[in-house]
Amino acid sequence: MKAIALLSGGLDSVLAAKAIMEQGIEVVGLSFESPFFSADGARTAAGDLGIELVVVDLSDEILKTVRDPKHGYGKHVNPCIDCHALMVRKAGDVMREQEASFVITGEVVGQRPKSQMRFGLAAVERESGLEGYLLRPLSARLLDPTVPEKEGWIDRQKLFAFHGRTRKPQMELAEEFGITRYESPAGGCLLTDENYARLMRDLMEHGALTVGAVSLLAVGRQFRLPGGAKLVVGRNHAENESLFEMKPSGDLFVKAYERKGPVAVLDGEAVEEDLDMAARIVSRYADTEPEETVVVEIWGDDGERKQRPAKPMRPRDVKEYAI
Repeated sequence: MKAIALLSGGLDSVLAAKAIMEQGIEVVGLSFESPFFSADGARTAAGDLGIELVVVDLSDEILKTVRDPKHGYGKHVNPCIDCHALMVRKAGDVMREQEASFVITGEVVGQRPKSQMRFGLAAVERESGLEGYLLRPLSARLLDPTVPEKEGWIDRQKLFAFHGRTRKPQMELAEEFGITRYESPAGGCLLTDENYARLMRDLMEHGALTVGAVSLLAVGRQFRLPGGAKLVVGRNHAENESLFEMKPSGDLFVKAYERKGPVAVLDGEAVEEDLDMAARIVSRYADTEPEETVVVEIWGDDGERKQRPAKPMRPRDVKEYAI
């Protein structure tokens, strides 16, 4: 008997997997990657549990979900119910590929204000197409019995009735299982972060919700210029290096010529006004004097560099365009 466990690396998902392993079921971990979350914690957790881990890239599909979530957003731009339904639906695909019998998650009734209330849990199960085959071991005894319980594959009495936001029962169970390493519950999806959500809303308002554009949100200072173009300016050497690697095809690099300073990435469709503004903002963060006219280079995928003079923008004026 085999089960697929959605594994984030957080304590709940680790405990859910371990609880099923304790009943003699083979467990295969499943985690996801996108611009909003990584599978690094899951890789560590799977290694500690000694189980196989399957990692699926959800980038394109998660962007479709963020654009138009059927069940709306949480506190910020996090479409948690729709996202969980997508993940569980994908888990169903892996379940069939692996010839497993059911799927488990670490969800706890009432732990989160929308996605883990009973109506949210029911919506995820219904829309995933796994009715009866989605087991939540940590709250199973508060929910209707699933097929694995009815068929005797799993002993329902060895499952749990955890409820609400308290972590005490999980901590006690972790100690019982000898689990000492797991991710903090504060980690996870960037869409739940207030500052990141502000940047995401800006992208959506300008119709620029692509994997490349979203990836750039994690680095640099972010600016929206008067003509509508987006400018991302590196804050340090590491971010400058990241921007060289992450620039979406068609976008432009901007940098002060022969001066210490940041690398920036500019929307390739920028109008002349925004090209001038980008040059002034980039020169403001370069090694220049306030009233000095400097040369700024702009180049794209063909490598041809065009130069234009620019005077550094005043700090208070730069703030006007910060997102």
